[in-house]
Amino acid sequence: MKQNKKMIVCFLTPALLFFIIMFLYPIIRTVIMSFFNVEGVSDPMSEWTFNGLGNYEKLLGTKLFQTSMVNMIKIYVIGGIAVMVIALLFAVILTSGVRAKAFWRAVIYVPNIINAVAISTMWIQYVFNKRFGLLHSFFEALGLEELAKIDYMNGSWKFWSLLIAFCFGSVGYFMLIFISGIERIPADYYEAATIDGANKLKQFGFITMPLIKGVFKTCMTFWTISIVGFFVWSQMWASPMPSDNATITPVVYMYNAVFGTTGSTARDAGVGAAVGILMALIVLVVFGLVNVLVKDDDLEF
Repeated sequence: MKQNKKMIVCFLTPALLFFIIMFLYPIIRTVIMSFFNVEGVSDPMSEWTFNGLGNYEKLLGTKLFQTSMVNMIKIYVIGGIAVMVIALLFAVILTSGVRAKAFWRAVIYVPNIINAVAISTMWIQYVFNKRFGLLHSFFEALGLEELAKIDYMNGSWKFWSLLIAFCFGSVGYFMLIFISGIERIPADYYEAATIDGANKLKQFGFITMPLIKGVFKTCMTFWTISIVGFFVWSQMWASPMPSDNATITPVVYMYNAVFGTTGSTARDAGVGAAVGILMALIVLVVFGLVNVLVKDDDLEF
């Protein structure tokens, strides 16, 4: 028995040390840093100046951070509804006996295996480009000159072009999650419902939806994490003009605060740490609400 305990300790110690050094220590340091004035993220603690809740007050009173939060909320709510509805629709269609479903699954999932930088470049250069983009050429061919003149990469259209492109690249991932949940439902349920006279719409409402509540919880958790950490797409749509913040998100704001921006070398690692803590709290709150509001413990199948 003692020998087994020694073996367990030998195997667990490296993993535990790795966890402490690579995860636990940075988390604790970030939490502490958020209450101090810190210029550089690697500055020794002897150079830190205690600031209390000053960093958080500064964030909440900064218009640029407020804009980033509004952008994140719009992506989360509007994009979330669009992605979940379309992904669920595709999942239902591809589990209903459609032919070549493996092919269609692969086609819809393809954007998820392409690097975010590459796929965003495709949208920017070949879809939304004002001179030779797909939308410009399409509307011009139809003679709709006003629509062809729209500049999707500037002004009020810029944020929405980002949202459309991001949602396009996200649907396939959540579709596969929904498919895995739907395929777990026994076919006997649908056969019995068909015999009882229930049409496809009623089967979806009274069988499919209740039995994939756990899948919805998983999707909402993954969606929350991806939006809170929204960075690459925002940077790809970012403008070199400092005044153009149409697509800024909290993580981009945090990056700029910690490392400085183009034309500005000012750094504030304390504020950046405060942003990170706020984003972590948002994930925890949403995760808690989803667990409270969506309960599937009473389902057995």
